[in-house]
Parts: sequence; structure tokens; C-alpha cells
Amino acid sequence: MTALRASGTDVVVHALPGPWPDPGAADLDALAAALAAHRASVVDGIVGCAAPDQVAAAVRAGRSVVLLVHMPLATERGLDPAARTRRDRAERRGVRAATAVVATSATAAADLARRHGLGTVHVARPGVRPAAPAGGTAGTGGPPHLLALAALTPTKDQLTLVAALARVADRPWTAALVGPDDADPGYAAAVRAAVDAGGLTGRVAVPGPATGPALAAQWARADLLVLPSRAETFGLVVLEALARGVPALVGAGTGAVEALRLGAGDRGLPGAAVPPGDPAALAATLRNWLDSADLRGRWRAAALAAREGLPTWAGTAAAVREVLDPPGPADPPPPAGPPPVRDAGRR
Repeated sequence: MTALRASGTDVVVHALPGPWPDPGAADLDALAAALAAHRASVVDGIVGCAAPDQVAAAVRAGRSVVLLVHMPLATERGLDPAARTRRDRAERRGVRAATAVVATSATAAADLARRHGLGTVHVARPGVRPAAPAGGTAGTGGPPHLLALAALTPTKDQLTLVAALARVADRPWTAALVGPDDADPGYAAAVRAAVDAGGLTGRVAVPGPATGPALAAQWARADLLVLPSRAETFGLVVLEALARGVPALVGAGTGAVEALRLGAGDRGLPGAAVPPGDPAALAATLRNWLDSADLRGRWRAAALAAREGLPTWAGTAAAVREVLDPPGPADPPPPAGPPPVRDAGRR
């Protein structure tokens, strides 16, 4: 929103608290009122894709409604089949009713188009602010430090990471699994139990969420970001890592690979992608990285080199503005020669 305002766009933010994407009647009424108040609206997909009737009614009334879809509602892990089907159907109706749909990566845009039969899905990749390079542990004499920065949920799949870490427990390393633990308390408890059961207590910290100085301290120690998500539309945290010169391991076949590839240059890819949900494959890659100072150095050099060419929030705002206010049709070019002469004697 800050970048949109800086670009000259008037922005009014409507907070819509509620149990989205499973709203009640009052939540739907609040959305309808917000859409009616403006000529054009950008609606988070968690809200808009769960309210297809309200989106359709606003568009019929002449309003422009752009849905910004971060992740398809039905891809959340742990849903029962009925809930998955209900969310998928609501999302299909919502994206088809909207004036336009924006995804946060080309990977996500292609998935949405295929999933719902859409002709066009626009792309507005998130940006990242410049940051100082992380020092890591190279100059401290301590073991390499791994950082997993994500909410503790089945989709982010910290259990696979803990299982992989148990397989490389004979190597020197420490790790922190940092992120909100209240979205799925049962899963968060299972992650902590797996750390204890794997004999990793004292080596793997699960401190919950971190912000401000606490988050800055986590980044400062990081030598490698590990994002083993089962599904990821883009992976903004990968850009945040690269902005600090920290390489990343991500789930193959997810949008996080697209984020990682944005950092590829003459020095190669600043990390690697491994099959999601496969602790053996993740452990093998971690073992190679831990055992090879050369590999650690190459990934680190590639990540440092990537810092200059990462997407910016100004670019994100420009992409959104183009969807909100697309350019009109260009004037036709003047004829190349004299105007044609119509033969009045012919029909």
C-alpha cells in the first residue's frame, strides 16, 4: 500500500475481520459495503474468493473488483474433502466474476488459469526492501546455522525439516524454526514433540514468532534459509533471504523456485530445490552443503550477487496500477500514403 500511495494512487484500506475464508453473513455484508464504496477495489483472495456473490454483485453494479490471490483456497493442507471442494467451487466463481485476477508469481498465475479455466491472470510479484548482508556464523567459529521462517503449519511442513535434521545429526549445525504457532496449535505441538523425539533439543529452537530486533537477530545468524513448503505461490521470504545474501533451499515444483531463480546470475543459483515431503532428499542436500565448504561458498557468493537485481515494491505497485487503470486503446497510425479513392461506380 505504501508503494501504491507513493506512485500517486489514492488508497483507502478496509479491514475486514472475520473467519475468512469461511465468512458469516455479517462478514459478507461488510465486504459488500466496502466494495460499494469505491469505483475500484483490490481484494485479498482469502476474502474475495470466499465471497463470489458479493464480487459478482459489485461488478454488475459497475464497480471494478480485482482479486489478489496469494494461494488457492483449496490448497491448504489438512482440509477435509468437503471443505476443499466447497472452497474450490467458491474460488472458481469468484475469479470468474471478478474484473481481473492478479497472482503473485508466474507460477501461481499459470496454476490459477489452469485450475479455473481463466484466459488471463496478471502477475505482480512482491518486492523486497534492501537489507544489510547477514554475517552468518562464518566469523564466529560456531557451526552453520539454518533458519526456517514460516508459520508452523502442515503446508509449510516443518515436520519434514525436523526429520531431515535428525538424519544429519552427526554433522555440526544449529537451526531455528521461527514463525507463528497459533494457526494450527496441534501441528506446532507435533513439531516441538518431533524435535524432542529426534534428540535435537538444544540444537533446534522453536521460539514462535519474531519481529523487530528479534527477527533481525535471526537473520543476522542465518547461513541458509530452508523453506520445505508443500505448496508455495512465490516465497517472499526467499527474496528477503537473498536481500541479505543468504542462500535458500526450497520445495521443488512450488512458486518458491521462481523466487529463487530471480537470484540466479553469473554465479549460478543461490541454493537448490528439493522434492517436498521427502526428508531423505532434504537431508542429502543438507549433508552436501554441510560437508562442502566450496558449495557453501558458491551459494553464498551467488546470494550476495543477487542482491542488486531483486524485485522492488515500486515495481509491484506499477504492476497493480496497470491492472487497476489499464491504458486505453492507442490512436490508429496515419495512413502511409494518400487516402484511398472510392470508385463511386462500384458497390
